[in-house]
Amino acid sequence: MNATDRTPADLLGSALAADPVRPLVTFYDDATGERVELSVATFANWVAKTANLLQDELSVEPGDRVALLLPVHWQTAVWLLACASVGVVADVAGDPAAADVVVSGPDPESLSAARGCSGPRVALALRPLGGRFPQPPEGFADYAVEVPGQGDRFVPYGRVDPEEPALIVAGREFSGAEVVERARAEASGLGLTGPGARVLSGLSYDTWEGLRAGLYGPLAVGGSVVLCRHLGLLGESALDTRVESERVSVIAR
Repeated sequence: MNATDRTPADLLGSALAADPVRPLVTFYDDATGERVELSVATFANWVAKTANLLQDELSVEPGDRVALLLPVHWQTAVWLLACASVGVVADVAGDPAAADVVVSGPDPESLSAARGCSGPRVALALRPLGGRFPQPPEGFADYAVEVPGQGDRFVPYGRVDPEEPALIVAGREFSGAEVVERARAEASGLGLTGPGARVLSGLSYDTWEGLRAGLYGPLAVGGSVVLCRHLGLLGESALDTRVESERVSVIAR
């Protein structure tokens, strides 16, 4: 965390400079038993590759809108930060017909809705270890096929303006600066007291509260997140065990 950070991408850059090897995002899917842990450096590498995919392959420009039809997932967090890196608007659960690019998860309902976008369409299989679709959905690029060959470093073609729109969630638009400022201002109320804070979040990403607890808040204070999909399937005893083993300091659910 750096006082001069103005965008979510700046926050990630500061985290990378401060301690690249510490955990940043730990993901659980309690429907499948999947667990993935990403250090700051590994997460930042995925963000850089995805930002290069957006800028070079999908030809997005600052101000373009990317509809994210994705569940809470570590790859969704990657896309949110990649959009911030390029300067495009991440429209969470947004209308594909109004978007320049759409990014969909593998469920048929999302894929059907995503076909309303006249621009590029990307599909995420959301398989363990970032695996590919056995058969990519027709009309979609398979993210797991496209992203590995992208560059490991990202440099935007132009300066990203922190005052320009960066995020739309639940009908509310935020600039990059507003995301950072609000995440910082609300951190103490969430129980995030500073570096080392570790949040376990079972909240969806389709609200500001879910994004704050599951990504932006921890990033703003130099903390980390244990991101849980299908947390409701986990019993209280198992949850207590996870909280202890992951050294969680704050629970949001």
